Amino acid sequence: MSDDQAVSDDELSGSEAEEYFDELPDDLNAADFVGPYLFPNNSKRRIPGILYLVIGGGLLAYWFAAGDDSALVNGGVALGAVGLILVGLYHLQAGWDLAVDEQDALVEATKEVGFPVGHASAQMAWRGLRSRPTWRILLYSNESPPSQRGLALVDGVDGEVILTLVEDNPEDWAGLEPATDATPTT
Repeated sequence: MSDDQAVSDDELSGSEAEEYFDELPDDLNAADFVGPYLFPNNSKRRIPGILYLVIGGGLLAYWFAAGDDSALVNGGVALGAVGLILVGLYHLQAGWDLAVDEQDALVEATKEVGFPVGHASAQMAWRGLRSRPTWRILLYSNESPPSQRGLALVDGVDGEVILTLVEDNPEDWAGLEPATDATPTT
């Protein structure tokens, strides 16, 4: 039986079912990964920005050199060149250096919320026309179940806490608590 074919459990006989199992390839299996995760830096936007500027400049020079009587080059080449140059300039100014990682952002958010933090998660977002990197940190208090939660926006360039929202946890955890008064049945 080929690995490319979709197989259901009903189609396999007893011995085939014991041999067939689904698993991730070794390069995609993150369970074996050891070490800190490094979020990509926004300053990498500068590389395509420079490429756009070079290609746009080359197209603009080609348009000037071809002249008005060229059968292959018209105003569309110049318009495309100007568009590439504008996009390249945008990429250069939006290529902020991400100086604050998610661990540093979590520390700053924890200082601002005013309660001991249990579980937390971080998400990268971008704000404004210049795409300034901003960490969104969701925090829960360390009780079980958590009684408070908070959201903090931390600037990824200078670590400034932009916004903090704290509230009592409105989630209902009653259905998830184990039953303590259950009596065993015989």
